[in-house]
Amino acid sequence: MTWLDALMTMPRHRKRHMLQIIDALTVATSLNLAVMLHRDTALALGDGRLWGLTVLVVLATLLCFHWLGVYRLVLRYMNHTAVLGLGAGALTSSLVLLLLDKALGSLLSASVAVIHGLVLLVAVGAVRYVLRELYLVSQRRQRRPVLIYGAGAAGCELVSALRHGGEYEPVAFIDDWRGLEGTLVDGLRVHRPSDLQALVDEHHAAMVLLAIPSVTRSRRREILQRLSSLSIPVQTIPGSADVIAGHASVSEIRDVAVEDLLGREPVPQFPDLMDANIRGKSVMVTGAGGSIGSELCRQIIDQQPARLLLVDNCEFALFTIEQELQAHPGVGKSGVEIKPLLASIQRRGALESIFEGFEVHTVYHAAAYKHVPMVEYNLIEGIRNNVFGTLNLARAAMKAGVETFVMVSTDKAVRPTNAMGASKRLTELICQAFAHAGSGTRFCMVRFGNVLGSSGSVIPTFREQIERGGPVKVTHPEITRFFMTIPEAAQLVIQAGAMGRGGEVFVLDMGEPVRIQDLAVNMIRLSGLEVKDSEHPDGDIEIIHTGLRPGEKLFEELLIGEAVSGTRHDRIMTSREPFWEWPRLEAYLHELERALGAFDHLETRRLLQSAPLAYCPDEGMADLVWQARNNHLPARTGTASVGVETVNLSSPVGLPSSKPV
Repeated sequence: MTWLDALMTMPRHRKRHMLQIIDALTVATSLNLAVMLHRDTALALGDGRLWGLTVLVVLATLLCFHWLGVYRLVLRYMNHTAVLGLGAGALTSSLVLLLLDKALGSLLSASVAVIHGLVLLVAVGAVRYVLRELYLVSQRRQRRPVLIYGAGAAGCELVSALRHGGEYEPVAFIDDWRGLEGTLVDGLRVHRPSDLQALVDEHHAAMVLLAIPSVTRSRRREILQRLSSLSIPVQTIPGSADVIAGHASVSEIRDVAVEDLLGREPVPQFPDLMDANIRGKSVMVTGAGGSIGSELCRQIIDQQPARLLLVDNCEFALFTIEQELQAHPGVGKSGVEIKPLLASIQRRGALESIFEGFEVHTVYHAAAYKHVPMVEYNLIEGIRNNVFGTLNLARAAMKAGVETFVMVSTDKAVRPTNAMGASKRLTELICQAFAHAGSGTRFCMVRFGNVLGSSGSVIPTFREQIERGGPVKVTHPEITRFFMTIPEAAQLVIQAGAMGRGGEVFVLDMGEPVRIQDLAVNMIRLSGLEVKDSEHPDGDIEIIHTGLRPGEKLFEELLIGEAVSGTRHDRIMTSREPFWEWPRLEAYLHELERALGAFDHLETRRLLQSAPLAYCPDEGMADLVWQARNNHLPARTGTASVGVETVNLSSPVGLPSSKPV
């Protein structure tokens, strides 16, 4: 351990005593220096009266410093308040000198006291500055050098926070504004973006920190694409909205958000649309514990409903979102009633009981089995839950006189190649049929692409694979997807639901689809690693292609037909798409329900293909039970009896009845 390390690790009380000794010597030196500089005085430097005066002034000054709290200040955090305290101490020291001198017979000139005060202020300030710099030097040797991209106010605040921390040492600024090039900001030189590689090599920089919270996402995307070529870790500070809202501080360093890689600007909110179906009303959210359902609940709370019913069949998910919402500040302010209700949408009786017990005005239906391969492996239960669960909920809502029913759909419902997409298109047909039949409930559907960070999303999967050292698994090199954030998805659902007149399918203008291979490459490089391939055999992480999963498409679509029109929201479109009227659809659903009850996988798939879903499976039956029964178990006659509740397809309230085929 060096003398500097020993000094920095000394107990605080010893540091305080050492500083007091230094201050005592500084006060004595400044007084004698003032006497020496001002020759018109009755006291000589060796005069015993001067020594006695010096002792008294030293004691008085130290007592003043102690009373002003100067010795309670932490030197590494010195600011203008500390300077004011030192100034007050130096002034007091001068006044004490004048008073003592007068008591001894005015041996000194008044200008001696002035010189003493000025010299003392400079000296004690310089001592503290030197000690602070020694501390920073000791810390600098243990820190990792980083570059700061953005030399604005946020960058300066970040530099200050890093210098007071113990992990990173800022060594240079990067900024693309030419007016700053070559200048010094907070003691650091500002360089052009083209100097990045040279700066990384010169300083052996461990990371680039983005301090540009106010720029648009498209601009951030351009910067990140430039940085990805360096294969150096990139992190960022929170966006300006989070800082202003008090959700984060500038000093918090985070991983780069994937929405920054995508460059999509957030969807604007229309306040009147956000609260049209919510404010002062009783609102139900099904699938409330899921990714979309829970975000719907958070945003609904902000619009101050009278009551929020959380419906989910997963106890833990329901408990988690209920506890989070109870702690939401808006709940205490507006007195929102939050009711966690354990229920499955496959149990119509349970749903009707809920509607009877609570006067529900608006339903946001987000409950569904949504993972494409999982529904392929469990065809019967996937269709039963998604299709007949939605049917149960819709019929119970109409019976209870619900005003608005908003169903969360998916882009996978457009010309589906998988059972999950087919089931969601079929639920759209149900809502369209009920809307066309003229029920008192207003039905609409909201269709969007993949959401970032949802359960099963590719983004957290890629992050985990990168953290484990790879490989990163991509199903196909050309696969593309539309992406949006979970908050955007929830806002779309709420705003589109407020615009619906009945039977429309709303879709979001989601911009350009994203190539998943490119997303994986950028995530690897922005983690400071290199992709391992034929051109870079010494790279860090390999990307392997595992092949498309059952039912997976290379690309997704959002619209079925060409009859698309805009809405008052420039990022939301609407489409009226073909459907079956209720009598025909009801007969079809009877057939489908019988196939599910008999656990007849082939008949279930045939019926899905016979409906106007444009369902075109591109491979054989992937259902695990079907494969086990047909490939590994001996053939047997008869139909298995499955212990499930039979769905009653009698005509919903106010709709004509028809006989099943």
